Amino acid sequence: MTAPLAGLRVFDLTRILAGPTCTQLLGDLGAEVIKIERPGQGDDTRKWGPPYVQDAAGNDTETSAYYLSANRNKRSVTLDIATQEGQRLARQLIQQSDIVVENFKTGGLKKYGLSYDDVKEIAPHIIFCSITGFGQTGPYASRAGYDYLAQGMGGIMSLTGEPEGEPMKVGVGIADLMCGMYASSAILAALHHREKTGEGQHIDLALLDTQVSWLTYEGLNYLTSGDLPKRRGNEHPNIVPYKTMPASDGYFILAVGNDSQFAKFCAEAGSPELAEEPRFATNAARVRNRDALYPLLDAITAKREMQDWVDALNARGVPCGPVNTVDRVFADPQVQHRKMQIQMDYPDAGNGRIDLIGNPIGFSQTPVSYRQHPPKMGEHTDAVLQEALGLDAEAITRLRDQGVI
Repeated sequence: MTAPLAGLRVFDLTRILAGPTCTQLLGDLGAEVIKIERPGQGDDTRKWGPPYVQDAAGNDTETSAYYLSANRNKRSVTLDIATQEGQRLARQLIQQSDIVVENFKTGGLKKYGLSYDDVKEIAPHIIFCSITGFGQTGPYASRAGYDYLAQGMGGIMSLTGEPEGEPMKVGVGIADLMCGMYASSAILAALHHREKTGEGQHIDLALLDTQVSWLTYEGLNYLTSGDLPKRRGNEHPNIVPYKTMPASDGYFILAVGNDSQFAKFCAEAGSPELAEEPRFATNAARVRNRDALYPLLDAITAKREMQDWVDALNARGVPCGPVNTVDRVFADPQVQHRKMQIQMDYPDAGNGRIDLIGNPIGFSQTPVSYRQHPPKMGEHTDAVLQEALGLDAEAITRLRDQGVI
């Protein structure tokens, strides 16, 4: 079976996380991704460790787990675009590509003659996606941007953490990851437009914009009421009960989404009268009276073991589950069944294999594929230049001697 994006070529000028997340997804969907890296330096995240892949002797290699997380299904080409010859080769490769994804600072590619305005003159079909901290326009456009800044400036840290604690970032680079997801969606929409019209276009994505967009209901709570949302720890602003609950041996998540589920919970808890009391009978009433309800529920759930609650409530159709550590996530039978942990061949690893996190998309006809392990820096330079540009071994050697590749 053919992957859905087979036949498309992506010229990937990204590094760190947002851009590589986007291009890895395009690669999983079948696109050929050519990852351009500066000779001798490469993607910064190659050295963002430990942990690193270990060789057969148990020594660290030069490949970090962080890098592995966002760079499979790509071919690495070293190319110094600061040189005229490097720029010439880049333009030739772009002409033979469908998509360019880059995350240089706003205007950063102009000095190399590789900005969208430059590229569209030689490749009007190109879909050119720029990912920056703050976008191509506006008073902050020239600033450098990182995920942490976007989380703080975009408001999510003001909503995350305990009510009396300090603002807290999300445990992974979620602004980067979501920006990469938005970028892939935008690229697919632009491909559809090009299919109908033949026109390429420029896509402008910013970490800050992405972060603001997924304030979602908390942002709308503020825009509707004018009241600033509060940090609520593990509680929900609009649904009660919806939080971590104490058990006799730990904690579990109770996620009651409607009044019927609340009544089922109360029946299992041996307190059916709570579901009939006016203060708690409806979700709106429970939200208003959460400070009265939660101590009552905490006292009830603390009397039974976590797994007992999880089994009993799931049997009644009440959403609940454990708070898993990462080791328990990958040991979970549902996660294993859904193949969210995969292995790929990797010659530098001691056992010849590396573990990666799988792609969550399931197609009935065009499944995702895992074709290429995260590449070593420059691993495919010779092959790509031969296949795409027809260069022979002598020309490639000359480019390498000149420091272009």
